Amino acid sequence: METGARAWRPGQPGVLVLPSGRLIRGRGLRRPLDPTAPTPAYGVYLLGKRPQQTPWESRWIHWPDFRLPADHRAARATLIEAWRRAADARVEIACDGGRGRTGTALACLAVLDGVPPQEAVEFVRRNYDRRAVETPWQRGYVRRFTGSAS
Repeated sequence: METGARAWRPGQPGVLVLPSGRLIRGRGLRRPLDPTAPTPAYGVYLLGKRPQQTPWESRWIHWPDFRLPADHRAARATLIEAWRRAADARVEIACDGGRGRTGTALACLAVLDGVPPQEAVEFVRRNYDRRAVETPWQRGYVRRFTGSAS
């Protein structure tokens, strides 16, 4: 795994360090991006409507606020792709506030990285945001998410 200029740095705002050492940045889109911060190579945006175009490669998961992804299969495939790319590239996961949907997606990435599903929400709350994963159905989604990235 690359840890050089192409990866986030631990301690940067919103950066979650997964057990494998992969680094993923979670972010709330309502807060402006720091112009001095590195930009992602790949972004996954969890929104109820299509996001604005970004200068980096990105994917949209149709995911209304406080809900679950509209298409679970497509969401899973996109999250697996994000997890794979995070091995050597700056990957960002973001929704409007950066907590509910973003926290849920980060917890799913933690499951892909080997964290047991029943521990993934607590892992993200401890290492990303103590209020991440906001609803009972989001917590259930993470518990049902399987760790196989195949």
